[in-house]
Amino acid sequence: MKYEDNPKSIKYYVKRYLLANRDFYTGKKVLDFPAGNGVTSGLLKDIGATAIPMDLFPEYFETEGLHCTRANIREGLPVADKSVDVLICQEGIEHFSDQYNALRECNRVIKDKGILLITTPNYSNIQARLSYMLTESERFNSIMPPNELDSIWMSKQEITQEIYFGHIFLIGIQKLRVLAKLAGFRIKKCHFTRRKSTSTILFPFFYPFIYLSSWITYKKNMRKNTDYDEATKKEIYGEIFSLAVNPKILVGADLMIEFEKENDAENVAAGLRSMHKEFGRT
Repeated sequence: MKYEDNPKSIKYYVKRYLLANRDFYTGKKVLDFPAGNGVTSGLLKDIGATAIPMDLFPEYFETEGLHCTRANIREGLPVADKSVDVLICQEGIEHFSDQYNALRECNRVIKDKGILLITTPNYSNIQARLSYMLTESERFNSIMPPNELDSIWMSKQEITQEIYFGHIFLIGIQKLRVLAKLAGFRIKKCHFTRRKSTSTILFPFFYPFIYLSSWITYKKNMRKNTDYDEATKKEIYGEIFSLAVNPKILVGADLMIEFEKENDAENVAAGLRSMHKEFGRT
C-alpha cells in the first residue's frame, strides 16, 4: 500500500487535507520542504497547485515532471521573499537543530496571510510524555534516547557536509506554538489525524490530573502576572490552556498544525516586553 493511502502514515492525512482544500490550493505556489520522495509535491501538482519541491537530499525525489532543488534550511531556502502562498513542512521540524530560525526562514518566503502547514510526531500526547519521564526516549521499551548510533539518519559527505539528524529535536505543541508565534505565525487550526492506542488507554487515568494541573497553573499566572492587562492574559494563557487540555492532542499520534503568517518575523520583537530589568538598573 502506498504511504498516501495508508491511514497509519501522516501522508494519508496530508493527502486528505489537500483534497478537501483543493479549491484553495488550485493556482497557489506551494513550497514543499522537505519534499522527500515527492508524494506531496505530486499531489499538489494533481490538484492544480504550482509545486516547488526542495530537500536536503533531492537524490531521493521520485515524482516525474517535477524538479527537486537541493536546499538547506540553515543556509536559507533559495526562494525570494514573500514569493509562495503556502509552505508545507512535512515531518521536517523535528530534524532541524535551530527551529526558531528555521521558522523565521519559513516566514521570510511566505506571503502575508500565507499558510505554513507543519506535521511532526506528536511529542505532546500522553504516551510521549510518560516515555520521556521514564527514559527520555521517544518510545519507552522500544527506542533508545537520542544518541549518535541511532539518531543520524543520513550523512553523505560526498554530497553535503550537513548531517540529516533523526528525531533529536522532537517538539511538543506548546514549544511549537511559541516559536511559531515569535517567528510571526499564529495557529489557524489543529488538524486531528489518528489516535495513538497507548495514549487512548492512558487518557481516562491521566486526563483529570492534566486538566487540574493546567487549570491551577492558568489561574495562578492570571493572578500573579501584573505586567499585562486581563484581556491579553486571557487571550494568550487561554490558548495555552486549551492546547494543554485538548483531548485530540493528548491522544493524537501526530501534530498537524496549520499556521497563518500574521507578521513579518523581523517585526515581532517590537511588540515584545522584557521580563527582566534593563541592563545597568537595580
